Amino acid sequence: MSFESLHLIEPILKALKEEGYSNPTPIQAQSIPIVLRGTDLLGCAQTGTGKTAAFTLPIIQLLEENKSFQKNKKVRALIVTPTRELAIQIGESFRAYARHTDLKYAVIFGGVGQSPQVSAIRSGADVVIATPGRLLDLMNQRLLSIADVEYFVLDEADRMLDMGFIHDVKKLLAALPHKRQSLFFSATMPPEIVKLSASILRNPASVSVTPVSSTVEIINQSVYFVDKGNKNDLLLDILQDTAIKTALVFTRTKHGADKVVKVLLKASIKAEAIHGNKSQNARQSALKNFKAQTTRVLVATDIAARGIDIDELEYVINFELSNIAETYVHRIGRTGRAGAKGAAISFCDIEEKAYLKDIEKLIGKKIPVVEAHKYPMRVLHVEKAAKKPQGPPRNGGARTGAPASASNEAKPARSFDKASAGRKWYGKKNTY
Repeated sequence: MSFESLHLIEPILKALKEEGYSNPTPIQAQSIPIVLRGTDLLGCAQTGTGKTAAFTLPIIQLLEENKSFQKNKKVRALIVTPTRELAIQIGESFRAYARHTDLKYAVIFGGVGQSPQVSAIRSGADVVIATPGRLLDLMNQRLLSIADVEYFVLDEADRMLDMGFIHDVKKLLAALPHKRQSLFFSATMPPEIVKLSASILRNPASVSVTPVSSTVEIINQSVYFVDKGNKNDLLLDILQDTAIKTALVFTRTKHGADKVVKVLLKASIKAEAIHGNKSQNARQSALKNFKAQTTRVLVATDIAARGIDIDELEYVINFELSNIAETYVHRIGRTGRAGAKGAAISFCDIEEKAYLKDIEKLIGKKIPVVEAHKYPMRVLHVEKAAKKPQGPPRNGGARTGAPASASNEAKPARSFDKASAGRKWYGKKNTY
């Protein structure tokens, strides 16, 4: 199938050709005709499969074909996304695809001055791409109205829910016109999002090009069991591999990201952090350096990394596993994009074993364990030793080859299993 077969207009086809695109991805091939028909859509596809073009291309065409209905300096399409990085990325895609039209757009997000954004709106933006906070702020200042929006897109809907944007979304829905076309796109569709979409979408078509919450099969996934205190050393050891030209490393917290960067810099590995405490200029600079490979390692939190789209990024390292299983899908989706090779390496300490269990349940597969490394988890080895079969007891309870007193003096091996509902000590008597 080609883009021509989707009946896209010539200005869009010309732009796609200049971008080097010839064939649509499955999510694009299925979604574009539905959107062009004016039907609401609930789309689910794993990260890196082309969701952005799946909604930007038909919206550009619908806006271009209905210029006679355009109202002077009114926002006609609104795309809401959870992070500024993703908003910027969507803006760049819109600029590329609409380059042969006279459509205007504005990208709105917090963390920077609002004056340039307000100027873009006042100049007559047909499309606004925004994060919820800054969008509501400008609306409250009466600098922006969404009362005339014809096309509404909620991108990364599951992340909106995870980040606590549900109340902001409801405020936006109250300000939107009742008559509109609404599109939901996300890499995962947990029940909460399906329920939310049912209250917003009207008789929607559904498109799912892969099983819900699946991971890209081409990605080589692996997990290292390691004690928390040895994660820095394990990361440095892995990065000794010169085949790893660049790596995107994930931590759960902003403070954790900064600590990892300090360790890498001390080891003469060029690294930068990207998270919510960094200014927008600093985040864009770090991302630019990483794309240019002048920075070898980019350490990111989940929120900041949303929207990072880097061609041929091969390595993602989960320095810390997320406590939200769906986040793992988004993280490793940064690699293995558009059929390219990808490797996802995860570090798992004793407290994260419950998270790993949830991840494997979600993706429906066991992640291969790398056992031959320099920093194996000590507790794990104690557990394995305790499970080894032993001969029948002799000499009043002592095992073969051990003095009778050894069985009386031996203390039960114990470990903390966070996956259980409470705390559990593994031993002969100490259980609670």
